[in-house]
This record gives sequence, C-alpha cells and structure tokens, in this order.
Amino acid sequence: MTSSTGEHVLRGNPHYPGQFQAEHFYTRALSQGTRVPVPWPYRIDTGTGIFGWSYAVMPRMPGLHLSDPEVRDRLEPAQRMEVARALGENLAEMHALTWDHPGRYHPAAQAVVPLEPADASAWALPDPARTYPGPSEYGRWAADRVQARLATACAHDRGATTSADLAWAGSVMAAGAPAIAVPFQPRLVMEDYKEGNLVVVHDGGRWTVGGVFDLAQSYFGDAESDLPRTLCSYLDEGPEPARAFLTAYLARRPPRPGFPQRAAAYLLLDRALLWEFFQRRGLRWWPEAWTFRDWAGRYLDLMRSTCL
Repeated sequence: MTSSTGEHVLRGNPHYPGQFQAEHFYTRALSQGTRVPVPWPYRIDTGTGIFGWSYAVMPRMPGLHLSDPEVRDRLEPAQRMEVARALGENLAEMHALTWDHPGRYHPAAQAVVPLEPADASAWALPDPARTYPGPSEYGRWAADRVQARLATACAHDRGATTSADLAWAGSVMAAGAPAIAVPFQPRLVMEDYKEGNLVVVHDGGRWTVGGVFDLAQSYFGDAESDLPRTLCSYLDEGPEPARAFLTAYLARRPPRPGFPQRAAAYLLLDRALLWEFFQRRGLRWWPEAWTFRDWAGRYLDLMRSTCL
C-alpha cells in the first residue's frame, strides 16, 4: 500500500490466533534493543469488520527479496558471498536481544512464558508442571522436540521416518547434550531465519540486510540453534557461501566451548522441524528411498566437512 506516509505492507488473515501479537512483540523488541532493521511501527486491527479477519499494517522494507529465483540468479558469485556474510552479521546483531530465561512470548499471557512441552502447540498456554523453565533444561527440551517431531513425521509416512531414524537422532542429540549444557545467556531465536524472510540492499559499496520479518515463531533460547536454517540452505548451494555466513556470524559472536557438538545437535533439531512439515504436506525433492537419516545426515556430513 502507498500513502502520504510512504509504502506499507498489509498482513491479513493470520494463520493462528496471536500470530500478529507475537510478531508485534518481537518486532518492537528488536527495534528498541538492537540495530536490526525491522518493520516498525507494526499496527494491528483485531476487528473483522473490514475484511472478515484481523490484519496488521507495517512499513515496507526496502531491498531485494531473494526468495525470488530471478532476483537471486542475477547476483554474481562474489555478490552471493557478500550477501551470505551480511546475513551472518545481521543474525549476530539479532542475537544481541536477550532475556532472563528461555521462553516464548504468549499473546494470551502478554508475557514471555517458559518453553512449552515439546509435544504441545506453542500457542496453547503451557502447564507450568510440564514447562522447561531454565537453561539447564534447554538440552532436554531440544532433544524432546526432535523426538516429538519425528514421531509425528512417522505417523504421516512410516516408510520415510523409521524407528532406526529415531534411534539415530536420539544418539546425535545425546552426543551434543554436554555441549548444550554449557551455560548460556538466553537470546532471541527466530527459528526461521532465511533469505525468504528478509530483504537485502546494496548501499555504500557493500551488501547489508535491509529488513527482517515473519517473526512470530521466535522465542528466547540458545542463539546458536538459529544458525542451521540458513547454513543448510547455503550448504545446498556450495561450501563457500556456507563458510562465509558462519564465519561472519562467529566473528561477531564467538561460540562458547563445545560448538561443533552443539552445531550437530541443533542442525538435527532444525532438520526435524522441517522434516515433519514436509511429511505433513507431502513434499519431497530427494530420492524416494531416502529416510530422515539419509536426508538430515547429508547436511551433517556437509557441515562437518566444510564448516567445522
């Protein structure tokens, strides 16, 4: 939308109750607490009288949206490397936003509440007896999420997610548990940080992120668990952009001890989240005979051989 105040984006028909309220919370927090460019102010109309559903209006962020293959393919290899570095730098700045305990903003409570049970919806107020309230429980929460998502994926297609896959995933998470237990400051985890949820600009001779959006899935936890979504995307492209992204991030936010072991566990968590979504939607673009271990294990091997 264009008005006398500039260009704006209309977001309507939310996917679930509280989506816009959660986006509002995290967008405001990033706007006030970091230098990350986000669409603020973020205005919500909860009424349904105009469209039949609630909607939000936010500023349109300037830049190129790289989820469009035609836009992405116009970039030279050197430019792709610069963009990868920009994404790493921007993610490190996003992780400057901290909280005093792991948790997720819950619109019904209008507060950041302890992390929900791994087998429960993020949008149902969690039972305090089943929450994961502190950093010491974070590794167990991550491991439980992996098993819960893979069990759901197995229900969608037992041939694609086997009992052997679940056992293998459990062993990877167990190997990473001591490294995850190294104390950390809870920071914002977007969980879906990727080129499709941001725009980039070329200004002053360098590429930077011009805006980040779609923040509703965010929570506060171990910031390193935010790396695999973009890292794996770049691993599909080649080792150079993957290394550029990770190196740029770690230069600004050095890891605590045990990073290689945590990286493997968090990559598996990220792949399990996506795998369940793919199985639920019937999506597949890999060999038909592959199971979860084949698909996720490929990324583990690529990361270990090119980035760690």
